[in-house]
Amino acid sequence: MAKQISKGMFGLFFEDINYGLDGGLNAEMLENRAFEFVEGHGYKDHYYQKGAYLYGWNAYPNEGGAKLTVLDIEPLNEINPHYMCLRTVSENAGFTNKAYDGIYMKAGVPAHISFYAKTVGQSSVCIKLFDTDGKEICSSKNLTVTGADWTKYECDIVSETPVEKAVFTVVASEPSVICFDQFRMIPDDAVLGLFRKDLAELLKDIHPGFMRFPGGCIIEGNELTNRYQWKKSVGPSEERKSNWNRWAVHGNDDGKKDIGNYPYYNQTLGIGYFEYFLLCEYLGCEPLPVMNVGLACQYQSSELVYSDSPEFNVFVQDAIDLIEFANGDVSTKWGAVRAKMGHPAPFNIKFIGIGNEQWETDKVDFFHRYEAFEKAIHEKYPEIKCCGSAGPDVTSEHYRDAWDHFAPRMKADPNYSVAVDEHYYVSDKWMYENVHMYDNYEKHRKVFAGEYACHINGDRKPEERNSFGAALAEAAFMTGLERNADVVLMASYAPLFARLGYAQWHPDLIWFDGKTAYGSPSYYVQKMYSVFTGTEVIEADFSAYENDKVYIAASKDNEKIYIKVINAGDKDVTVDILAVTDKKSDEVYLMEGDVDDCNSIKEPQKVSLKKTDAVVSGSFDSGKKTIAVLVFKI
Repeated sequence: MAKQISKGMFGLFFEDINYGLDGGLNAEMLENRAFEFVEGHGYKDHYYQKGAYLYGWNAYPNEGGAKLTVLDIEPLNEINPHYMCLRTVSENAGFTNKAYDGIYMKAGVPAHISFYAKTVGQSSVCIKLFDTDGKEICSSKNLTVTGADWTKYECDIVSETPVEKAVFTVVASEPSVICFDQFRMIPDDAVLGLFRKDLAELLKDIHPGFMRFPGGCIIEGNELTNRYQWKKSVGPSEERKSNWNRWAVHGNDDGKKDIGNYPYYNQTLGIGYFEYFLLCEYLGCEPLPVMNVGLACQYQSSELVYSDSPEFNVFVQDAIDLIEFANGDVSTKWGAVRAKMGHPAPFNIKFIGIGNEQWETDKVDFFHRYEAFEKAIHEKYPEIKCCGSAGPDVTSEHYRDAWDHFAPRMKADPNYSVAVDEHYYVSDKWMYENVHMYDNYEKHRKVFAGEYACHINGDRKPEERNSFGAALAEAAFMTGLERNADVVLMASYAPLFARLGYAQWHPDLIWFDGKTAYGSPSYYVQKMYSVFTGTEVIEADFSAYENDKVYIAASKDNEKIYIKVINAGDKDVTVDILAVTDKKSDEVYLMEGDVDDCNSIKEPQKVSLKKTDAVVSGSFDSGKKTIAVLVFKI
């Protein structure tokens, strides 16, 4: 019987790293919108935060005309209690917002702005955009702020010309005392009113089968106080508790460095679990949420909740309640919360991850924790497919210990774990040498390749690490994933996004700045596999070509045959494809380039998946350093 390929085998891994969510996929353009940011300090087991409630906000035109202070008396709500008080002593004074690298807007595309305010008496305010020379670009209508109770105000702003690096400015027309909270600025072309259009469309073009979220290490946190808690990410956006991001202190683990390059990296939770589920609907993919199992990041912390304590039951219940939030009837507690947010129909999630990147130690009983979660979930929701973890790599004893635990239990009961999550960030040499890694896995050992990428060493800019050479190695390695689709059920590259100048981790699949975005060469490899993979593997022996570093995989569905040919070698090779088909190809897609080539946001794309004339029949002439997919109608 032919090996079946899981529907949607190739998917996405999403984590709020590299400013990939706030400052990225989240269409919100302002920073520290609710005056709740903190400054992250410390290192392993020694983390602390300082209030940075006015981070990103500055008086305009200077402190002489306006003064900003932070208050927490009679706030909009007690969950996010801080707000800003503006005192102006001259006309047309106010404040600005940093907005990452400034405001970018397309010509003719309005942005919707909202905020809450209160004052004594009455004041008139206006939102303006200035260029870097101080020249006004555009402005909103005047808004009359009145009354001592918090009131929501809304307006639009639009420019007839493109806007780049503009200064977001709020001015009061006369001397005033006004309190502000919960700013929003979202362009009208945002997908679902939530997601930055170009980034969301790049994701949709991949046609992913699933999306794993919200991480990654932010699930665990550097300490349990800043772990991702899904219940704090749902409900009214204004009532979602702001959180400091685990990646704010990345690199501060040597016991000497107290503050890093991104101390103000916070999570507003403007995009939370409800919005993640909406994004999965938009993308047409399966949600795969991952749960904390009572452990902070094992790399960054020794903090844990003991598995025999009442506190541990809270973590287990969070998983049960999440399934109810996603799938429950509107008559249930959490199903009603979902319905109130505007989605009475269930999201019908099928998967859940138990632990991010956990491993067993003398102090960490991960396997016992997994069993507690699995038992509780399957007692109430036997249809849900649970995913385990093989730890942070595939070479250490952590990986071997994980399979010693999971393999016999999966053999006895396939429902114990639908797949075990394996991670590997490795060299191109490792990928070529391990193309056949899964050939000898026992068939009951099901794998979720949840985080992988080729890391090529060398002195390069972060975005230049996404070279064609790295993509070439990934494409070759992925032939082994496809050929062993009866073992590897799901696979996702990681990380997904990186904002230029804000990257803590690289390489990454998609790069962007405030103006535009582009897919790396690795992006097009992922797209190729997601779009051009069938429903069953075609068994054919192409191993002899590997002597020339040519790697081949073939699959089919009811309508088409797909043959992937990756030539990572230094010479042209003619590949005999008669073992698969003697038909003429209907489509041929190619990627080619120098191994050091990379896409650049400031230059035309050098590397992409391009359709060429379809002339293949019987054999295919594969040029050196080329990635190709051949498509044949059955």
